[in-house]
Amino acid sequence: MLRLVLILACCVGLPVLAQSDMSAEEFDRYTLGKTLFYGQGGQAYGVERYLPDRRVIWSFLDGDCKHGLWYEREDGQICFLYEDRLDPQCWSFSQGTQGLIARFENDPQATELYEAEDIGEEMLCYGPDVGV
Repeated sequence: MLRLVLILACCVGLPVLAQSDMSAEEFDRYTLGKTLFYGQGGQAYGVERYLPDRRVIWSFLDGDCKHGLWYEREDGQICFLYEDRLDPQCWSFSQGTQGLIARFENDPQATELYEAEDIGEEMLCYGPDVGV
């Protein structure tokens, strides 16, 4: 985690040079089989593992993992559906000098995430809550 924080800290304030938005095929080719950590404003934001058949597992780095899938919308945005939400979360992705840049609903004023690093490790997911 320290390595992730250091990577995020070094990239804050640097200009980001992005290419055009990625197509679904480009996004799949870039992400398939990877576990990517994302940051926002110099802080760790979340992690997503990209599986075959456009399946994903997402966590806000709290061990609570949500399974989902992604698809390309008609306007080219990449939308994610997770097991705990029925409303799609749509993003545009481009590739910058430091990795992926994700813009929520392709709105520059909305949430923007940056790929921190593909560390090649498994993400931490706790089992279901069991209680008293």
